[in-house]
Amino acid sequence: MARLALLSVSNKTGLIDLARSLVEEFSFDLISSGGTAQTLKDAGLPVTKVADYTGSPEILGGRVKTLHPRIHGGILARRDVTQDVTDLANNQIRPIDLVVVNLYPFEETIAKEEITLSEAIEQIDIGGPAMLRAAAKNFAHLTVLCDPSQYGEYLEELRQYGGEPSLPFRQKCAKRGFLQTSHYDQAIASYLIQQSASESTLPEQYTFSGKQLQSLRYGENPHQSAAWYQTGTTPTGWAVATKLQGKELSYNNLVDLEAARRIISEFTDSPAAAILKHTNPCGVALGSRLKEAFDKAVNADPVSAFGGIVALNRSIDVATATELTKIFLECVVAPGCEPEAQEILVAKSKVRVLILPDLSCGPKETVKAIAGGFLVQATDEVVADTSQWQVVTDRKPTDQELEELLFAWKVCKHVKSNAIVVSGDRATLGVGAGQMNRVGSVKIALEQAGEKAKGAVLASDGFFPFDDSVKTAAASGITALVQPGGSLRDQNSINAANQLGLVMVFTGIRHFLH
Repeated sequence: MARLALLSVSNKTGLIDLARSLVEEFSFDLISSGGTAQTLKDAGLPVTKVADYTGSPEILGGRVKTLHPRIHGGILARRDVTQDVTDLANNQIRPIDLVVVNLYPFEETIAKEEITLSEAIEQIDIGGPAMLRAAAKNFAHLTVLCDPSQYGEYLEELRQYGGEPSLPFRQKCAKRGFLQTSHYDQAIASYLIQQSASESTLPEQYTFSGKQLQSLRYGENPHQSAAWYQTGTTPTGWAVATKLQGKELSYNNLVDLEAARRIISEFTDSPAAAILKHTNPCGVALGSRLKEAFDKAVNADPVSAFGGIVALNRSIDVATATELTKIFLECVVAPGCEPEAQEILVAKSKVRVLILPDLSCGPKETVKAIAGGFLVQATDEVVADTSQWQVVTDRKPTDQELEELLFAWKVCKHVKSNAIVVSGDRATLGVGAGQMNRVGSVKIALEQAGEKAKGAVLASDGFFPFDDSVKTAAASGITALVQPGGSLRDQNSINAANQLGLVMVFTGIRHFLH
């Protein structure tokens, strides 16, 4: 008796070629359902509809068609178990040797704008996952294919092993099938949770999965393995970035690029440039033109800028591209690049240049692994609003000081705690990051700013419980400070600021970054 293949696919890529090879080269009989059967018939291939094979019509508008004992019995039967073979014979069920199934495009559907809940629910596949799971469970006796990319390898297996795929191949396909159903169920559960959850709560059960985009050479260090995964079936974020030139991205590149994306997305009204090292900004600046912003960012800390990651919020123009080639950089990301600018960047062919049109698109949650589990938190997306800030000193900020404080506060949000940022003329002058105490970060930022600290402002991601940092800042020429406030000792810092003639503003919000 000819072998039997069941084909039921939403994505029909490669379907005709596979089916033709099965019939003409390996003498398979085909059964299929719905649109898949019609596609095969239109291609002139012999196919039996599932309804004709089972003797049961499709019902409920196609919701029930493959959920039938003649289908699942043929998939789940163990060919080396006498009772299973007898049951097949008694019920006139043919064993199925190949199951080719991919699922309704649920994730593609919910990615569209203005999709209703009822429309999304109709794209939840039931029969497909049931067949995938059944076939994957019984990989010892049949093969399951859930992606068109597997078709060619399957046919090669048939040719190499006399028409019977090897057991390792069948097991590999089974694993792929279970991964597919797991990812599919997770996408559905996440969507339904989002429909009912409030913005301030996270679900009781949190799951995520991803498809490997590429294996990376190594992780943070050469002895650590690493890979890059995409969440969802529709690529977003860095998965849709266009690499104009340069070597393959590394693990550290991607981590730094994401940090760069987050900080540059804070600035939309003016051309902006950010240079990062090890996820911390070493130079951030605004300018009337992109080149001016980049020059100011480099000048903020020329030593640290060497080998840095650059993020720009405007398309790379000729003038900026020329400046980019004057310094060694690891990566550059921007929303676009003029053709003439691209020709200039080729002179530094090893620099990775990426185009990511939407720099604001990022994850809604951040996940960190810990022993025995992981932590999830909502992404820090609070937009700074100076109208909600509280001036707590006698002296009030000028309009220019307030704008400068806002700039410094936006940058400080993206510096590792304890974080201090000194800025002037919408450019960072000194950055103190990741120190074990805030006084240390203040000293580092002020030392880096040097004489430029005179007339500048200072931002802190946490409150000042003592007045020592305020006095140190004043001694270096700082005129205004912005901090969250909220310490039991706030009045000490306020008193010191008043005595020294400084402006101090409380935001009421902190931005710790660990």
